Amino acid sequence: MKNKGAMKEQGMGDSLGKAGATVKEGIISSLKGINEIEAEVLSLVRNTVSNTLKSSSSLSSESIDITRNVVKGAILATEEVGTGLILSTKSVAKGIIMGVSDIGGDALTIASQTVKGAVKGAAEIGADVALVSRRAVDGVIEATKEIGGNVEGVAVAAVGGAIEAAGVIGNTAVRAVKDMLVGVVEGVKETSSTTLPKHKRVSTIQQKESIPATTSIPEIMRKGRRRE
Repeated sequence: MKNKGAMKEQGMGDSLGKAGATVKEGIISSLKGINEIEAEVLSLVRNTVSNTLKSSSSLSSESIDITRNVVKGAILATEEVGTGLILSTKSVAKGIIMGVSDIGGDALTIASQTVKGAVKGAAEIGADVALVSRRAVDGVIEATKEIGGNVEGVAVAAVGGAIEAAGVIGNTAVRAVKDMLVGVVEGVKETSSTTLPKHKRVSTIQQKESIPATTSIPEIMRKGRRRE
């Protein structure tokens, strides 16, 4: 027969086990909820952007305007409902790129504008500019991968846009954004080199780029410093 001490320890162990299980289930449910929200935001932004641009006579200029307005709308929404901008930034950025792509737009052209809008909006409401910039860049890159676009070119444009937008805010913001985004472009290049044949990779990178394919993070950083 078990003594009282052993029974008490067993009871405590059962309670701790149940507490752990409760927390685990709660976290899983919360994460599922977050994923559902992000999927809804992505779908909403993508459909809104593509439907709006379908009726546009000037795709290039309108896509920049709609990008700015969509990012602003997302920021205003987070202010009103009291949720964090950081949560929705990646889905908003991804939705914009995919929406533009749906109607034949160029992700490379719009990537920088998307990230700039996110960084500017984060500064306006006092959110973490560096973290928002990273989420926006991740969203843009992820979308470009899914649509089969020029991932390296888009990564360079997005990082450059983030640093440029941070430069308007101040030196502290520039340093924070640079620290957060260090290695993003190089990481994309390394991934591409392991998944694509060399000759195919080179031809893809050099297609209609406004930013040289050889541009690297150090070069982007130097450009950012000259703007300061």
